[in-house]
Amino acid sequence: MTPVEAYWQNFCEQNQLVDAHLYAAFGFGMSKDMQNELAQLVIDGTKRGTASALALYEADEAKPQVGDYSIILDGEGQPVAVIQTTQVEILPFNAITEAHAKREGEGDLSLAYWKQAHIDFFEPLFKAVKQRDFKSDDLILFETFERK
Repeated sequence: MTPVEAYWQNFCEQNQLVDAHLYAAFGFGMSKDMQNELAQLVIDGTKRGTASALALYEADEAKPQVGDYSIILDGEGQPVAVIQTTQVEILPFNAITEAHAKREGEGDLSLAYWKQAHIDFFEPLFKAVKQRDFKSDDLILFETFERK
């Protein structure tokens, strides 16, 4: 049994969950340092949301659904928290609000910080994967969650 499987099994036993759906186990961010930092924000309760670009999902790739559980991994790939999705919104990047930015819990919690950080994150991915620029009307999947 892997550490993630053991963590999930222990979580289900402690919370008496029988048919809970584990959506994914993942670390937020691309680097170990970022994964550690963002995992700590989840543990602290500061990070309660995350954004992904809808265009970067594969056609048959599952998307988070309300009620899904996920395991958050640190920069070493170790499980550190379980979250449960409470809301999923699909909206254009330019429709993200200050409330979304605050839920994401990063930087100074401002919309300006959120926008710049996500442009910096999405732009190279769009160029590499989609061979085009990221646009302000690209759809964002914004997931709100709570730590369990």
